[in-house]
Amino acid sequence: MASILVVCTGNVCRSPIAEGLLRAGFASRLGSGAPTVSSVGTMGWEGSGADPNSVEAAAERGVDISEHRARELSTRDVASATLIVGMSVEHARAVVAHEPASAPRTFTLKELVRLLEALPPATGDDLASRVAAADALRSSGFAGNPEDEDVADPLGLPLDSFRAVAWELDEWIARLVDGLLGREEAAVTTGPGGGGR
Repeated sequence: MASILVVCTGNVCRSPIAEGLLRAGFASRLGSGAPTVSSVGTMGWEGSGADPNSVEAAAERGVDISEHRARELSTRDVASATLIVGMSVEHARAVVAHEPASAPRTFTLKELVRLLEALPPATGDDLASRVAAADALRSSGFAGNPEDEDVADPLGLPLDSFRAVAWELDEWIARLVDGLLGREEAAVTTGPGGGGR
């Protein structure tokens, strides 16, 4: 089964929120066929729970990460992932430094979304095929927006900063799911007369 690995620094702030949102986004579209989603940190605070502000900010967006436990990046995690998503450039680079063969499968969240949105829409492609297409486009010189690749680290900041990060992640992850699976068809709304609007 396809799997997605989300990477940040301590695995207690950004990546647990992103993991929860990604899992929910795929589950709502694919049910039991959704890829597995997990997260790690480049300096994971092994066994620590998610920051309480992350738990609250995620809950406000409909995702429960209260049971999350931090893990540190391992070779096994990287080797088994179909796709690796870093919260910042430093995380993507750390993964590739740890396991050079992972480079074609490793992106920052924002980089990957921009690549996928520059490709023709997904039409039933599997996850690995979409990842390969994004990497091919990147290799061809697609510039994206190198000035805006990172999701800010809210560690040590007030709850509102975590809320801002959760909101940003929610937006980018919704776009990521659409980029990997194709846009969901909007439901047709019918009025009292039965005609569509």
